Amino acid sequence: MAALVAALFAQASDRTPWCAALLGSRFARPVPVIAALVIAIVVINGLGAVAGALIGSMLTPEARALLLALALVSAGAAALFKMKAPDALPDSRLGPLATGLLALLALGIGDRTQFVTFALAARTPIPALAFVGATLGSLAVTIPAALMEEAAWCRLPLGTIRIACCAVLTVAGLLIGLDALRLL
Repeated sequence: MAALVAALFAQASDRTPWCAALLGSRFARPVPVIAALVIAIVVINGLGAVAGALIGSMLTPEARALLLALALVSAGAAALFKMKAPDALPDSRLGPLATGLLALLALGIGDRTQFVTFALAARTPIPALAFVGATLGSLAVTIPAALMEEAAWCRLPLGTIRIACCAVLTVAGLLIGLDALRLL
């Protein structure tokens, strides 16, 4: 559940759903775009969870908690910055699946959701749960974005959403960090 909620907040304040909305606008067929979303998010969160599982066993419980605190605070801080439009999408002659997959993988590798997934997987005894939760949380934001397309996505109160996400992620990260340092 923690991974689902954290990914939901991290993804809602990120450029990935905007890219999904752009893809939804560019291609009239939502099924291949959604398939690209699912594949890209599974790959991205899978890599984060596997890396977290590998690193987690090498860290003390306090270090794992501090890693999660860092991931949440950095995701919250990143949400403060105004989003710029995703860079130009790859050539659409590749089709919706390949174009979507390339664009989303380029945006998602190393993004805040992957870092949060990594940190949660490092902290939990069952890293697969971090993967599943983060994947479901990410898809809960990006699939509706793809279906609503760019014009409707841009009409959302994105500034307010970013500020709310920033507050939730930052406060959670600070509380976890203070607890890890035994200051709370």
